[in-house]
Amino acid sequence: MSPVFPMLTVLTMFYYICLRRRARTATRGEMMNSHRTIESNSRTSPLHAEVVQYAREVVDFSSHYGSENSMSYTMWNLAGVPNVFPSSGDFTQTAVFRTYGTWWDQCPSASLPFKRTPPNFQSQDYVELTFEQQVYPTAVHVLETYHPGAVIRILACSANPYSPIPPAEVRWEILWSERPTKVNASQARQFKPCIKQINFPTNLIRLEVNSSLLDYYTELDAVVLHGTKDKPVLSLKTSLIDMNDLEDDDYEEKDGCGMDSLNKKFSSTALREGPNNGYFDKLPYELIQLILNHLTLPDLCRLAQTCKLLNQHCCDPLQYIHLNLQPYWAKLNDTSLEFLQARCTLVQWLNLSWTGNRGFISVAGFSRFLKVCGSELVRLELSCSHFLNETCLEIISEMCPNLQDLNLSSCDKLPPQAFNHIAKLCGLRRLVLYRTKIEQTALLSILNFCSELQHLSLGSCIMIEDYDVIASMIGAKCKKLRTLDLWRCKNITENGIAELASGCPLLEELDLGWCPTLQSSTGCFARLARQLPNLQKLFLTANRSVCDTDIEELACNCTRLRQLDILGTRMVSPASLRKLLESCKDLCLLDVSFCSQIDNRAVLELNVSFPNVFIKKSFTQ
Repeated sequence: MSPVFPMLTVLTMFYYICLRRRARTATRGEMMNSHRTIESNSRTSPLHAEVVQYAREVVDFSSHYGSENSMSYTMWNLAGVPNVFPSSGDFTQTAVFRTYGTWWDQCPSASLPFKRTPPNFQSQDYVELTFEQQVYPTAVHVLETYHPGAVIRILACSANPYSPIPPAEVRWEILWSERPTKVNASQARQFKPCIKQINFPTNLIRLEVNSSLLDYYTELDAVVLHGTKDKPVLSLKTSLIDMNDLEDDDYEEKDGCGMDSLNKKFSSTALREGPNNGYFDKLPYELIQLILNHLTLPDLCRLAQTCKLLNQHCCDPLQYIHLNLQPYWAKLNDTSLEFLQARCTLVQWLNLSWTGNRGFISVAGFSRFLKVCGSELVRLELSCSHFLNETCLEIISEMCPNLQDLNLSSCDKLPPQAFNHIAKLCGLRRLVLYRTKIEQTALLSILNFCSELQHLSLGSCIMIEDYDVIASMIGAKCKKLRTLDLWRCKNITENGIAELASGCPLLEELDLGWCPTLQSSTGCFARLARQLPNLQKLFLTANRSVCDTDIEELACNCTRLRQLDILGTRMVSPASLRKLLESCKDLCLLDVSFCSQIDNRAVLELNVSFPNVFIKKSFTQ
């Protein structure tokens, strides 16, 4: 027999095994496509009419450009039929996230990234939408009207938000996933990814985005869910298998291995104990620990099952100094925390952002974990962790005496009285309260006792009654402050700016975007320029009173300036911008969108003269 035939036989068997593997995982719906899309050949019977529906409401999101008490540029614009599509351009009736590009990562306020973040997890923001009817999804269309390409993951949830009976189990399935890719065109498009078929109906869809490759803010207009009421029947015809499917690095499999089975992974009692470990145990303990530092958490779970030696290394608390659990938000629960806590007694950086929602983590489970693992904590990320309540913040204040960095961004369900406990954390250096319901009394107490603050974010904190009082306290108590975010604070005046400028001379970053009560005629912006020479980032977004005098003061006094946003001003000329660009050699971002005196021709001329500066000029079609 020719040697070709055995080879063909082997390849045939291999192909058959692959088909069986695909059919098995597709039937169970357990394998999520992480960074590739496999086109399904499943078809619905003609008797199964397709249901097409727009989002009923937006139930959760991580950030948005707009205000908490209006509709302009907010995530709530994603509910209902399109407002703008198919038009292209910058429209207030769309949903816009808070950031774009890498500019926010280059600011003085940027936090260092966590180690051991899986390369497959690159989501920066999310929005969750509900629909009227539960369906088995056949398609999800996203209407993007400006700078498309931010959506990188689409997920479906088994829970029905409108059901009066809590579900016994909540599952999330990835319908589609892709790594961030650059989309060169900024025009509107209807994004139609090929989604995976799942084995449960859903009316809760989650979009996750990464805007790092975008030239400007992405704008989303609507989301359309297609599906059938009855479960589709897989056709006998099987799709061809992409060879990438043979890789064993699927995101969902890693999640499942890492979070669902921590008990099995870490408490194995029947580990193999051979006569030797291939001389691996001859390596110094520290060298093995260094090697294991490069593994993700799920990989550590797998490795812990191989032998007693590696189990000992994988359970060493030194492996969990930095623990990023955000990538596993869809799986992490009380059981996961329980089996991690024995290994996290030395944890210093802990990221629980996006975790614990819909009952996955209880207050009791979080409290038990912090009582064991909180003593060494220096940094705690809790963005969008909606399980938090006043008891949780009280536990943090009692169990984390060394805490320096606390992020409560978009924890908008925390009651106002809960924030009083933060004042006990006197060593805080960074505090992020964006989109929280903190009130003035609690904030004044925090500022009084946390005098070591260097980074403070109060963006979109709508419960603050008088920002001038807050600014006065900041100027009096926070002498080391380097960055301050007052995005959309509704009532700060020139008096508050004067207190900030005189009391916080080390400020390097100041966001006063969409602060309507500030007027250039009072001299407040000129005062900032003269008294804050270290400024690297200044956002004066949507302040129509910014004028040439303010720009010239910045050019003379703030030569270290790197980012400036003057979107919407009517009183700045190309000549003053040229002076600024000639003086501020490090300037790399300048937003002049909707500046009536700065037309496209002026932008082109400045681009020619200053090619290293990204000059942003948005438009409305």
